[in-house]
Amino acid sequence: MKPSHTMVLFATLLALGCTPSLDDQVSVSRGADFFAENCAACHGTNARGDIGPDLTLLSRNNGGTFPEVETLATIYGPAYHQSRGTIMPEFGADDLGPLVVVEVEEGVGTPIPADLIALSEYLQTLQR
Repeated sequence: MKPSHTMVLFATLLALGCTPSLDDQVSVSRGADFFAENCAACHGTNARGDIGPDLTLLSRNNGGTFPEVETLATIYGPAYHQSRGTIMPEFGADDLGPLVVVEVEEGVGTPIPADLIALSEYLQTLQR
C-alpha cells in the first residue's frame, strides 16, 4: 500500500477502537506467513514463480507501480478468476480475518480482509 493508504488504514482502525492485535494482522510479517502457508507451493518460496507467475515483477510489469487493486482482486475471488480464466484458488471463501476499511481509490473506503492487506503489504516488499 502507498503511504497514504497505510495512513488511512491506521486512521480507520483507530477510529474503530482498534486493538494492537488487529495491527499485527495487517503486518508484513503476517503477510509473509500467509504467503508461506498458501502461496509458496505455486509461486515458490521466493515468489519468483514455480507453477504460478513471478510475483516479484508485479510493479515492473505495471509501469513501476504496484497494482494493489488488481492483486487483491486476483487473490480474493471467483468473479475475477473466471473472467481471467486463471486456475488460482479462491481465497475469498475462506476466513481471511476481520474486514478493515481501506481507501484503495481516492475517497472510496473498501472493506478488505486483514489477511489480504497483510499479503499485499508483503508482496510489495518483494518487488524488484
